[in-house]
Amino acid sequence: MKVNVRKTREAYETAKAMLLSARKAGGFWVGCLSSSALSTATAVSALCVVDADRFSGLIAAGVTWLVKHQNRDGGWGDTVDSPSNLATTMLVQAAFAMAASPVVVAEAVERAEDFLRRMAGTSERQRVDSLRESYGEDRTFAVPILMNCALARRVDWDDVPTLPFELARLPRWSFSRLRLHVVSYALPALIAIGQLIHKRRPTLNPVLGVLRDASIVPTLNRLIEIQPESGGFLEATPLTSFVVMSLAAAGRRDHVVTRRGIDFLTASARDDGSWPIDTNLSTWVTTQAIDALTHAGPLAEAPALSRWLLDQQHACVHPYTQSQPGGWAWTKLTGGVPDADDTSGALVALAHLGERPDLEAVRAGVRWLIDLQNRDGGWPTFCRGWGKLPFDRSAPDLTAHAIRAIRLWHGCYHAVKERRAVRRAMHFLSRTQNVDGSWSPLWFGNQFVMDHASPVYGTARVLAAMRDLGRTRSTEAQRAVAFLTDARNKDGGWGGAKDVPSTVEETALALRALADATRNATSNDTIARGCRFLVNRISRGALAKPAPIGLYFASLWYSEKLYPVIWSVAALGAVLARGS
Repeated sequence: MKVNVRKTREAYETAKAMLLSARKAGGFWVGCLSSSALSTATAVSALCVVDADRFSGLIAAGVTWLVKHQNRDGGWGDTVDSPSNLATTMLVQAAFAMAASPVVVAEAVERAEDFLRRMAGTSERQRVDSLRESYGEDRTFAVPILMNCALARRVDWDDVPTLPFELARLPRWSFSRLRLHVVSYALPALIAIGQLIHKRRPTLNPVLGVLRDASIVPTLNRLIEIQPESGGFLEATPLTSFVVMSLAAAGRRDHVVTRRGIDFLTASARDDGSWPIDTNLSTWVTTQAIDALTHAGPLAEAPALSRWLLDQQHACVHPYTQSQPGGWAWTKLTGGVPDADDTSGALVALAHLGERPDLEAVRAGVRWLIDLQNRDGGWPTFCRGWGKLPFDRSAPDLTAHAIRAIRLWHGCYHAVKERRAVRRAMHFLSRTQNVDGSWSPLWFGNQFVMDHASPVYGTARVLAAMRDLGRTRSTEAQRAVAFLTDARNKDGGWGGAKDVPSTVEETALALRALADATRNATSNDTIARGCRFLVNRISRGALAKPAPIGLYFASLWYSEKLYPVIWSVAALGAVLARGS
């Protein structure tokens, strides 16, 4: 089979026009994250604890939205397109129990109870055990969920594990040595929830109890220091909601952190009564869009975009992670925190724009990335050497993206250090390649893959780095190509793995990777079939129907309306440039 160039060109122009029309006045993109049942439930609970009468309108609207979007099986998923899960359904039930709302929810509650009985048993103990088992050693999300349920009197406080909030008094660098069962971004929850648990279930050890009592004020001060101007920790509704409800339930409804957190929650509520998981991913989607438009020719807005990206760069030590200047976050909003993927994305985009940006800024970005590299040669998300829990350990997708950024600006910072960083990163990728030739990513997954991973995404990202390094003929790259070729579904598209329903997003990612990395007859046929799948989906309006393949903190699913558009432009542009 050959690529139908005419239809491919038409689909490309359709996707490109949609992408360009989504720009804001400054030429950048903001996107739109899906509404989240989990976020909505936690926000409703927080508002109930603070003042149910004062926020009755927002509470009623949130409950109404939740009832309207209950799945047929009685549960709730993270997005309206997600299968029901235990954590979200427990949080929604907790919100219903706490909401003093005139909305009739009796039928929804009973259906949810039926789901929970089937999912985790009839007793409180069975449900607690099931939830804790699902998160394993990682308490980052399990403890907040159980705390929320305890406030709703659906879980006993004895079932809520303690959190050592007193450790927040220690220097940040010491956290990686303590082997905490929470990840680096969870410091606000560690403090606020830990203090609430200590209040509701005082520590029995007298020495530890005295230490914790003495740590309350200093750790509250730490919480004030790391709260952003917006009031939203990481711009995230769930994290901010957990902090707000914990402080309010501990008798601190008028605390400055609580007040600012409430301001964030009320400001981020949507007109339909829901809340998203985060405010926006504007920096991330903009860098992805610029990368996708590589084959579209020079962008007229390139100078303005270059200036806009440089303005997103963090110029001071970040109070949240103590990150040095030079990195980029997913958004310019004050709750954003510099991270590896967004810093890499910004550097790649600046290179593609073809402008001459401030080289000092670029140099600072490359230095920031290299300084973040872990001892194993890979890149974590936020903090070097923090631990092995999700979002702190090294990941192939982040590492591949960092390689691309460093390679594109080779010699800008320190040629010897750059080569060493890339060499160590390639060793990391060689060690982490799966037996089937794939790589498993961190920040993206697929709800219908058994372990929720998306090796198609991870492999596509690594192949992009192989392409930039000129190593598409390496053994690792050829094994990756074989994996993607074998993972194609009968309909011509790709899901997160073989025999998983195809999505526009994952098909586009795989298609671009193969178009850039291959030139043989087998790949030509695979590319042509993938192209046909994508073209057909675009003609049916699928670009307006994003799939929830994004993973937020603690395996929280989301969709972003620009992902199918951005990655389709990238894939079809690469196919047309290839001349297939």
